[in-house]
Amino acid sequence: MNVHATLAEASARPRLLMCPPRHFAVTYSINPWMDPQSWAGDGHLHAEAERQWVALRDALVAAGATVETIEPAPDLPDLVFTANAAVVLDRKAVLTRFRHPERRNEEPIFAAHFAALVACGVLDEVSALPDGIILEGAGDCIWDARRRLFWLGCGFRSDAAAGPILERQFGRPCLPLPLADACFYHLDTALCALPCGAVLYYPDAFKPAARAIIEAHVGPEHRIALDRADAERFAANAVCIGNTIVLSSCSASLCARLQERGYAVVETPLHAFLRSGGSACCLTLRLDHRSDTVAQALGVTKQATAAR
Repeated sequence: MNVHATLAEASARPRLLMCPPRHFAVTYSINPWMDPQSWAGDGHLHAEAERQWVALRDALVAAGATVETIEPAPDLPDLVFTANAAVVLDRKAVLTRFRHPERRNEEPIFAAHFAALVACGVLDEVSALPDGIILEGAGDCIWDARRRLFWLGCGFRSDAAAGPILERQFGRPCLPLPLADACFYHLDTALCALPCGAVLYYPDAFKPAARAIIEAHVGPEHRIALDRADAERFAANAVCIGNTIVLSSCSASLCARLQERGYAVVETPLHAFLRSGGSACCLTLRLDHRSDTVAQALGVTKQATAAR
């Protein structure tokens, strides 16, 4: 192992992909949160989305992230949710395939952008899913750096059959978690793997088999269960940058629990995007996740030192 390369990665700024909400709107309904009529009746919502997206980007940069953007496209209002673009680990990406036809025109745009990322040296490899397999990117496939595995949400948007494909591509386990509540249609709306090894999740979003898998891999001291109110705030749809957690909002009690674990909690309201069933994590895609255990350990050590 190249120690100098490992140290360089541990000190690198997290790299996120975002898409400005120039064309964001709620023009169709593919989840219970989306109400096009309500959106159309409030002429201030688009301007609110623009302000809230900028505030999120600024909060992420202030926390230590580097943000790069993909160009928005007309008639693709959900392109803003870049978490759904791909699954990325170790400089390799597996591109998404959407279940609903309303989002399928996003696929060639994401594919072109990821080809450009390879061309400029950010990534080494980009691959497509086999025909017939649905997987909506990191929205349903969450990397758990402490356990060196993927959590895979399935049932509403993504297929459990994507798991073995990801395992072959990335060489890491991929544990399927069947989802139970259509309001939490993507895994990132109901689960967040924290850098310290804790898992923030809403138990009622999962079928009993999924809860059993979580409990088998995450000790009780590392489980942070959300109540319905925090779940509906999309508190689990958070972005972790070192020891900072950026989210739309959360209860005072959850904030205190996270602070007790050494995290700084940054609330930046994203109510316009909640109208489409998305929040902070949905609006970002991490491009620099690595499975290297030494690099992860160094990163965690650096975070803990910064928190003191």
